Amino acid sequence: MTIHMQGRCVCKKLQYSLDLNSTEDARTTLCHCHSCRRAFGTNYGLTAKVPLSAFKYESGTPRKHKQENGVTREFCDECGAYICEYGEEAADKFRYVMWGSLDEPEKVPPKGEFFCKSRTEWMPELQGVFHKKEIKE
Repeated sequence: MTIHMQGRCVCKKLQYSLDLNSTEDARTTLCHCHSCRRAFGTNYGLTAKVPLSAFKYESGTPRKHKQENGVTREFCDECGAYICEYGEEAADKFRYVMWGSLDEPEKVPPKGEFFCKSRTEWMPELQGVFHKKEIKE
């Protein structure tokens, strides 16, 4: 049985869908790295890693920006809402979808945290998930 999920930008110009075999196909993680801190304007980024074959834009065309580090970010050119990102090596395999852009994000809760050593003091640790203190940034 396929699980169908939908998401969109703030202005609803850019809409997408996910068709997953299971909610386990979406690996949602909370990231405390410096890149996420800059991209999101907060101390973390919450994304769901999904297979590229499960991700499809239903309406609108995203604007793409490729960073110097090879990461491409896709966003709405009208409202600026960030929808997903992917690195060069993952471009034909995965999308890291912004958790908050999903219509029902609670269906894919976080399974872990990365760069925990960079977590600010006011941010509580997620309970019941894996925690990775350090990985190459």
